[in-house]
Amino acid sequence: MYDYGFFSYDSKADMLERSRAFWNPDKTDFWQDAGIDLVIDRREGYYLWDMAGRRLIDVHLNGGTYNLGHRNPELIATLEQAMQHFDMGNHHFPSLARTALAEALVKTCAPNMRRVIYGAAGGEAIDIAIKTARHTKQRRKIVSLIKAYHGHTGLAVGTGDDRFSKLFLADHPEEFINVPFNDLNAMEDALKGRDVAGVLIESIPATYGFPLPEPGYLQGVKRLCEQYDTLYIADEVQTGLMRTGEMWCISKSGVEPDIMVIGKGISGGMYPLSCVVVSEECSAWLKEDGFGHITTVGGSELGCIVGMKVLEICGRPEVRSMVHYMAERFQQGLRQIQEIYPDWFVGIRQDGVVIGLEFNHPTGAKIVMKHLYAHGIWAIFSTLDPRVLQYKPGILLSPELVDEILDRTEIAIGKAYAEWKSMSRQAVTA
Repeated sequence: MYDYGFFSYDSKADMLERSRAFWNPDKTDFWQDAGIDLVIDRREGYYLWDMAGRRLIDVHLNGGTYNLGHRNPELIATLEQAMQHFDMGNHHFPSLARTALAEALVKTCAPNMRRVIYGAAGGEAIDIAIKTARHTKQRRKIVSLIKAYHGHTGLAVGTGDDRFSKLFLADHPEEFINVPFNDLNAMEDALKGRDVAGVLIESIPATYGFPLPEPGYLQGVKRLCEQYDTLYIADEVQTGLMRTGEMWCISKSGVEPDIMVIGKGISGGMYPLSCVVVSEECSAWLKEDGFGHITTVGGSELGCIVGMKVLEICGRPEVRSMVHYMAERFQQGLRQIQEIYPDWFVGIRQDGVVIGLEFNHPTGAKIVMKHLYAHGIWAIFSTLDPRVLQYKPGILLSPELVDEILDRTEIAIGKAYAEWKSMSRQAVTA
């Protein structure tokens, strides 16, 4: 019997059966079929425990949601203290906590940024960004990247890969234009009609396996936006909050976006929260009709107080220094592993602790994921390029845990390499 106080299950098998019956049958079976029988139970810091008691080191972090670890003690204390005075608040009225977080956020952003609009999750924040761009430019079209991913909500899903949009008849090519990454000529072709409201770009496309922008690409997109009177929308949901060694990835390229979207990690994994930071021009609708976007739980006062603590922790000089140390240590360690298996482990895409590991097989990352899981590491393949493993260590890791992760990763990649070689031999003899 697994008794959690609020609910109980007879066994893991019982829980999985109920998951199929009452929650999501396809997602439940997908992981079982992939050899990942994980049902997350206890979690603490950068560790997860399965219902069966097996410990895993989390280097997926649910897309960066657990940037500061699971159940971070400082965030728990902050939330408990906040609950002595605050609740979610009332979205109709001026708010103490929303105002305080907005002021703190603006101070971390480019000088052109002025105001913050709140949501409860990244997809909602992308919807807000698109609506804001359309209002500002009085145009409907949005340009994003081929193989992009910006969430699953009403407008956001239309900007991404048709893997998600077609299922719900949300693919609207007349409104949402996709262009190849790192191709400025294609970008200019999309913008030169001067009928695009905004260009929406993840600073490093996460679900596509972290391909890195070529030198000058993001700056080139910004110049084209200025030339053709289009807004630059930076999606920093997975790359923000010190993951690249600076608070916001986009700032490393010297680009000042017109709109910036923040999600996942700003919640600390403790309270749902997302934010859209906008320039003076893009905040016009907030003066015209402040009720134009309403969200009951977006920007809840408890969430904003947690978000302020997240921002403070991420901005500590010692945290920034540690991220730079970790980035170098992971780079060294991963290069050493790559030298052992150069025909299998063929690429490392890295900016800070945003890392993608590329393997020489159409679904190579799934093979590696399975062996990492067997050796106590949880990472996940890139949905839109399963050759690439999303490998996203947290920013508060200890040096000792960094080395343990690398040791376990080397063993798992070796096991995956042996499986790949066996598959190759079987294919030759078949």
